[in-house]
Amino acid sequence: MKLLSRWIWRISKYTLGVGVLASLAIFLANYWVLATVQSKVYENIDKVTYSDVALVLGTSRSVNGVDENPFFTHRIAAAAELYFQGKVKHILVSGDNSSMHYNEPRDMRHALIKLGVPDSCITMDFAGLRTLDSVVRSNKIFQQKRITVVSQEFHNYRALFIANYYKIDAIAYNAHYPTQATLKTMLREYLARPKAILDLYLLNTQPKFLGDKITIGV
Repeated sequence: MKLLSRWIWRISKYTLGVGVLASLAIFLANYWVLATVQSKVYENIDKVTYSDVALVLGTSRSVNGVDENPFFTHRIAAAAELYFQGKVKHILVSGDNSSMHYNEPRDMRHALIKLGVPDSCITMDFAGLRTLDSVVRSNKIFQQKRITVVSQEFHNYRALFIANYYKIDAIAYNAHYPTQATLKTMLREYLARPKAILDLYLLNTQPKFLGDKITIGV
């Protein structure tokens, strides 16, 4: 019985130690991401400097098939605002196109057109399967050396960190953060930042699809 208790105590100490180290690693990873790019994230559109192209990061149009996803709505509104304020000339909408019935770039394009953005000023990237893919493809496929990223603030930090690693001159404009957003959303992003560091510095993760270069007319 004493031997069993001793083993349980050792396992508990080991588990606690691993948990503490993992928590510290996650905290430091998040600090690194935020500290690296914080000065390039903007809330006030008047302070946003000009880029030819805004990169809008994809999200689903609806979370339940009926109501529009507020994250989607606010990203589209922010991108349109950049366009009409003369902060960008063109909008690159990048997202998942995994099935016939799920097409984030198409939905973003339709929403922008409804707000008055000309179709000729919108380009769709159907291979933005994840943030890394969207950011890297904006440079390697769509040949942009400078971009303005559009998403919610928590997401923009990670996107800019990726852009910074690839030496893409990028800033970000924060779309409004929905009041109904959940803690789960923030926790997922808190864990996604360490994953981004692993992808960039250890795993050398590349976009799932690259291909021929595409010229954006601006």
